[in-house]
Amino acid sequence: MIRLRHYIVRYWYLMVLGIACILGQAAAELSLPGYMSNIVTNGIQTDGLTAIDSKVWTSATYEALITLSEGEDRDVIKSSYTYVEHPDDIITKTYTKAGNVYVRNDDYNRDALVQALKKPLYGVSLLKEKGQLSLVTLMSDEERTALKAQINEELNSLGETELKLTFGQLLKNEYNDLGASTDNIRNRYILNAGIKMLVIAFIGAALSFIGAAFASLFGAKVARDIRLNLFKKVESFSDEEMNRFSTASLITRSTNDITQVQVVLIIFIRLICFAPVLGIGALIMAIRTSLSMTWIIALSILMLIGVLIITMIIALPKFKIVQSLIDRLNLSMRENLSGLLVIRAFGNEEAAERRFDVANTDLTKVNLFVNRVMVALMPVMQLIMNGVSLAIVYIGAIQVNQGVVAIGDIMAFLQYAMMIIMGFLMIGMMAIMLPRAAISAGRIADVLETKATILDPDTPLSFKDNIKGLIEFNHVTFHYPEADQPVLKDITFKANPGEVTAIIGSTGSGKSTLINLIPRFYDVSDGEVKVDGIDVRQVRLHDLREHIGLVPQKSHLFGGTIRSNMSFGHDTITEDIINQSIDIAQAREFVAQLPEGIDAPIAQGGSNVSGGQKQRLAIARALAKQPEILIFDDSFSALDFKTDATLRQELRTLCDQQHTTVILVGQRIATIMDAAQILVLDEGEIVGQGSHDELLKTCQVYQEIAYSQLSKEELSHE
Repeated sequence: MIRLRHYIVRYWYLMVLGIACILGQAAAELSLPGYMSNIVTNGIQTDGLTAIDSKVWTSATYEALITLSEGEDRDVIKSSYTYVEHPDDIITKTYTKAGNVYVRNDDYNRDALVQALKKPLYGVSLLKEKGQLSLVTLMSDEERTALKAQINEELNSLGETELKLTFGQLLKNEYNDLGASTDNIRNRYILNAGIKMLVIAFIGAALSFIGAAFASLFGAKVARDIRLNLFKKVESFSDEEMNRFSTASLITRSTNDITQVQVVLIIFIRLICFAPVLGIGALIMAIRTSLSMTWIIALSILMLIGVLIITMIIALPKFKIVQSLIDRLNLSMRENLSGLLVIRAFGNEEAAERRFDVANTDLTKVNLFVNRVMVALMPVMQLIMNGVSLAIVYIGAIQVNQGVVAIGDIMAFLQYAMMIIMGFLMIGMMAIMLPRAAISAGRIADVLETKATILDPDTPLSFKDNIKGLIEFNHVTFHYPEADQPVLKDITFKANPGEVTAIIGSTGSGKSTLINLIPRFYDVSDGEVKVDGIDVRQVRLHDLREHIGLVPQKSHLFGGTIRSNMSFGHDTITEDIINQSIDIAQAREFVAQLPEGIDAPIAQGGSNVSGGQKQRLAIARALAKQPEILIFDDSFSALDFKTDATLRQELRTLCDQQHTTVILVGQRIATIMDAAQILVLDEGEIVGQGSHDELLKTCQVYQEIAYSQLSKEELSHE
C-alpha cells in the first residue's frame, strides 16, 4: 500500500473527515453503557436519589448530622441550611409533610457540603437501622466517640457502590418522611437518562452514516485514479512491456486487485480507526467500572490474539496463490471465448471445458480452504465471547453479593467486554485482509512503476514540411529482449512517397517485425529508421504516429458503429471522407445493404461482420485518417482476387493523387507484383530488392515463392 501512497494522500481531507466521524461514533458508543449503568444503579436501585446534599432535612436528621459532625464539617453544614418553621409553597408542593425543617440555602458550596455530609450521613443510616436516631443527642461523649470510630471504620471498608446504595436508601426514607414522591424522582431520572441515551445513539448513528459516506467516497476516488492511471500506463506500453504482463493478468490487476485495495481503504477508515479506539476506550472504561474483573478481559484478549495468529499463519500464504489462480482462470476463460470457433471446428469442447475446469477447481479449492479457516474463526470467537459473558456474570454476582459492585456496573462491564473483544476481532480481521490488499497493491504498483522502453525524447524534433512520406532504413538490426539471435540483420532500403513498397518472405522471416519498427512499436537494436528524414527516436510518438495509418495483420473493430470506427483516427472527419474511404476499401457493397448505412452497429471485435468485411472496414479506417504513410501488414489475405486487384488499383491511384507512401506486406505474389519496389526477406535479411520482373530474374527465393503460386504466363502478365 505504501507504493500507492500518493494516490491516497491526494484525498487526505476525505480520510480525515471520515476518521473524525468514526471517532465520534466510537465515543458515542463508549458512553452508552455508562448511561445504562446509571439507569440501573441510580435510577432503579436508588430511585434517582444520587445527590446527598438534600434540599430539605427533617429536624431529627439535621440534629443527628450536626451531632455526628466535627470542626469545619459542622460549620459547613450549619452555614448551608436554615431552620424554617413554615416552608413556602414551593417547598411544601414537593415535600407535603414539611414543617419545622431545615432548608438548604441558595448560596451554599456544594462540593464542601457533600464532603462534610458523608460521615455524619452514614452515621444517621446506622442509627436509623437501630431505631436510635432520636437518641443521638442524648448519647454520652464516650458513646459518640465509639459511634464515630465505627463510622470511620465501616466507611473505609465499604466500596463506592455499596456506599451509594446506602445513601440512596437513607434519602428515600427521608423523602418519604417529608412526603416527597420518590417515584416521580425515579421516573424523571430514568427519563432524562433515557433521552440522553437516545440522543447519543442518534448522534452515533448519524456519524456512522456520514463516516461511511466519506470512507466510500475516499475509496472510490482513489480506486478511480488508480484504474485510470493503470489504463493510461498500459496504453503507453510497447509490445515488450505487454509481453512481460499477460493480458489476463492485466485484466485481473485492473479489476479484482483494484477492488481489493478499494475495499480495504474503506474498511481502514471504518474499522482500523474505529476498532482500536473502541477496544482501548472500552478497556479503560471497564477498568474504571470494575478493576477487580479486568483479568477476565485480559485472558480473553490473549486467547483472541492466539486464535488470530494461528489463523493468519494458515490463511495468509493462500491469498497470494488466490490472485495468481484468478489470473489463470481469466486466461483460460479469455482463450476459450476468443478461440470458440476453433474449438468448435475441431470438436474439442470437452478438452476446453476440462482445461477451464482445472483452473476453476484449483481456485475453488484454495478459496474453500481460506473460507473454511475464516468460517471456523467465528465459532471460536463466539465461544470466547460467551465464555467471557459467563465469567463476568458469575464473578460479578459474587461481587454484587459482597457489595463491591452494583448490578448496573456489571451490566456496563459486560458491554465493555464485548466491545473490547469485537474491537480486537476487527483488528484481527483487518490484519488478515491488509496483507491480501498489500499483495494486490503490489501487483498494481508493479504495472504502474514499469518504465516503458519506448519514450518520447527529452528534446523532440519536428518533422519538416518539405519532406513527406519518406521512409529510410539504414543498416537496421533488431533482436527481441533476451533473444539470442537478431530477427532482422543489416536492413537497408528506402520507400519513396507516391510509391508502393512491398515486402514478401516466408513465415518467420521478419516482415511484421520490420514494419513494427516504423511506428516505433519497438526500437532498433542497431542502425536507424527515418521518417521524413528524421530518426523516429528523435520525435514525439504522437507526432510520428499521426503520419502513419496502419492496418494490422489481425483486423480489429471496436464496438460502436461503422461511423465511430471510421472516426477513430481523426478528430473531425467529414462524411465525404468516410464514404471515399469505404469506396477505396471496396466496402461500399455490403455497407449500402445495411439499413443504417455507416451508422450500422458494430459488435465488440467486429463479431457481427465477416472476416473479409472486417478487413475492408479496417482498411477504410486507415484510409480515413488520410496519413502520409499507409502500412498494410498482410491485410488483403481475407479478400478475394477480384476485390484485391480492385483495391490495389485504387491504392495506386491514391498514391498518384495524394503522394502517399504505401508499405505492403503480403503472402500472395498477385498482391505485391505491381509494387514499384519489392523487398524479399529470408531469415531476417534482404535477399532481393527490386521490381517484380527484376526479382524473377535475380532472386531465387522470390522465384520459388512466385512459381509455387502462379504459372509463368500469369507471372509475366501485366
